[in-house]
Amino acid sequence: MTNNVRTLSSAVVSPARRRIFAEMLVAWTLVGPAVFFLFVMYFLPVIGVFVIALTDWQFGTRSLSFVGLANFREIFSDAGFRASLVNTFVYVLIVVPSTVLLGLLIALLIESRNSCRAFYRAIHFVPFMATLTAMAVAWEALLHPTIGLVNQTLAAFDLPTANWLREENTALPVLAVIGIWQNLGYAMVLFLAGLKSIPQDLYDAADVDGADRWLDRLCTVTLPMLGPVSMFVVIVVALRAFECFDTVRVLTQGGPGHASEVLLYTLYRESFEYLRTGYGAAVAVVFLAIVVTLTLVQTRVMDRKVHYQ
Repeated sequence: MTNNVRTLSSAVVSPARRRIFAEMLVAWTLVGPAVFFLFVMYFLPVIGVFVIALTDWQFGTRSLSFVGLANFREIFSDAGFRASLVNTFVYVLIVVPSTVLLGLLIALLIESRNSCRAFYRAIHFVPFMATLTAMAVAWEALLHPTIGLVNQTLAAFDLPTANWLREENTALPVLAVIGIWQNLGYAMVLFLAGLKSIPQDLYDAADVDGADRWLDRLCTVTLPMLGPVSMFVVIVVALRAFECFDTVRVLTQGGPGHASEVLLYTLYRESFEYLRTGYGAAVAVVFLAIVVTLTLVQTRVMDRKVHYQ
């Protein structure tokens, strides 16, 4: 009797197990290529950078030696790297809040109008679509100390002029202004999409409750409902700000001195100009650790204050 029960149970369970196995096989067959290419294109390079950071390899040589954490100790004792780190954080602290606030303001202004919305959206989105290197050349012409339109305009109104890209006090703020100009259209488009998704019923309910002024509607309905979009915009703009490289490379080359040098330019210079690839890989590891940490912190802090419904 017992043997018959076991045989019956095996006959019942076996098809179920075979079905589960078949489903798992199909699932892994479908996701397998994506997982493989994700590992090859993302995880292997990251692992390679970590390994190189522990060596003294110079770009182009066929030999290397394991030096452990020597590159990291050298990084944090290097005044140039510390200046680059501070400049990066200053740049991010200028670009991110300004881009988010201006993007939200422009989105609100465009959404409040009934005409020319497509035109205004296109005008503000063009800088994001343009090649930043080409735009950097245009900015270099605008900021020229003698024939540039900026100084010419300031001089016409008897205002003080400056050599914007060659003075320590102005180089980094000017790069930050260019960064805001580039990312503003992207933030605006995301906020416009968020504004479109807010149900009109909420505004009608706010009117019934007495929130009939634009500021009351903004604080009680618009801003809370834009929470998820705002979190996404802050994180994406912060990542793009940390990735600043093109404008520094074209306009200032990190100068004067280290006044406008940022982490990605330090990585590039050490790895491909000075050919200190091990040192550059250590800079890349520090950069990656900072970006991942700040992204996780932003997500944790902002997610608690976001209303998803």
